[in-house]
Amino acid sequence: MENLIDICLLGFLAVTAFGMVRLRNLFAVAMLAGIYSLLSAGLFVVLDAVDVAFTEAAVGAGITTILMLGTLALTTREEKRSAPRTILPLLVVAVTGAALIYGTLDMPAFGDPTAPVHQHVAPRYLAATPTEIGIPNVVTAVLASYRGYDTLGEVAVIFTAGIGVMILLGLGRRAGRSGS
Repeated sequence: MENLIDICLLGFLAVTAFGMVRLRNLFAVAMLAGIYSLLSAGLFVVLDAVDVAFTEAAVGAGITTILMLGTLALTTREEKRSAPRTILPLLVVAVTGAALIYGTLDMPAFGDPTAPVHQHVAPRYLAATPTEIGIPNVVTAVLASYRGYDTLGEVAVIFTAGIGVMILLGLGRRAGRSGS
């Protein structure tokens, strides 16, 4: 039953992505992007990654949709027609996708109990966290201490992206005012 839910969600994701590529109305594309993020969050919940699902729902469906709608308020609603497309971008995407798939061929099977992560990393975290860190919650200890720099880097990237969007939106308003 869980596989059927996964397949349905992946099918909805594919249909939503295809719709975003085909539409010229940018408002509809922004709405479909929010739907795509919500579907992704649902898929993450089914895969028992609730923390990732929460982040995807908050950032992907929430903040990103609001920023896209704010940008649309300052720009046009329709995509402009461009010159005929070449095949080069499709070729680059196909080669990149093939390289990524090739890179996953030697990975252990999903949920394999003999995978290296289950033999070395997880048991060490479970055994050493209370004595090394002093935090009884293992997830909090891993995110705040063992992966502290990684978490700090993620926060810095999100903060920088937010500041960049605010600057772009602010500069767009000033340029519009000075021209009138």
